[in-house]
Amino acid sequence: MRRFRPLDHLILLLGAAFLLAPVLMAFLSSTHAAADIHMNGLYLTPGTEGLATYKKVLTQKGGFTGEVTGARMALNSLILGLGFALGKLIVSMLAAYGLVYFRFRFATPIFWGIFTTLLLPLEVRIMPSYQVMSQLGALNTTWGLIVPLLASATGTFYFRQFFKSVPDELLEAARIDGAGPWRFFAGILVPLSRPMMAAIFIIMFVYGWNQYLWPMLMTTDERFFTLMRGIKTILQVWVGSQIPDYNEAFALAVLAMLPPLGVVIVFQRLFVKGLTESDK
Repeated sequence: MRRFRPLDHLILLLGAAFLLAPVLMAFLSSTHAAADIHMNGLYLTPGTEGLATYKKVLTQKGGFTGEVTGARMALNSLILGLGFALGKLIVSMLAAYGLVYFRFRFATPIFWGIFTTLLLPLEVRIMPSYQVMSQLGALNTTWGLIVPLLASATGTFYFRQFFKSVPDELLEAARIDGAGPWRFFAGILVPLSRPMMAAIFIIMFVYGWNQYLWPMLMTTDERFFTLMRGIKTILQVWVGSQIPDYNEAFALAVLAMLPPLGVVIVFQRLFVKGLTESDK
């Protein structure tokens, strides 16, 4: 194999530029005044309002109550993302462990029942879920945002396939050593599952971080607003001659990209390994 392939590198560079161009344009536009963006459109050159804009969106209190800040919305998005990722990870691993290593009737139909829920998107079951949470008094609460969506057919499927590929000799050795079900799970399966855990964590964190519809239905209190709602709120401001603060919306959009990007960078190797590795 040739060490240097100019055409391959050129294609990769063009693809990277194509993906980064909207992000760069959003960042550069956020450094200009809202009126300039409204009149001239998006910018490809830096402006002079960048530092003031980012400081404003992070620290200045606003909203209908005059109490919410961008930092608070970012914290809410982080709590939602981490809650989704960790909760779905734990539930999926325990469900897959029970389906693979415990013998009970109808295990296979139960798994396929779980798997078929992939055909039901969030929008199909969102109203029944909202009604249940409303009756439980969970509206405008953190646990009400996270708990109803913790079940994950995707995570259960991946962990089930992973556990089925673990050699049976490990289970027999654990039994000989006197390890019970919990010790086998925590001491053997969890360490082996770290790459898969990292892959599922990234997928679920990004899924939770980017949630918009579910938090919008579950929360009316601005203390629980996320960055996604903050961006939408800014762009909906059309009162008389007032124009939306496009620069602040772009700034929030750029800030909203950073945590998922950081998670992907930190767990990149484990993410690729978890999705491609077959040897245990």
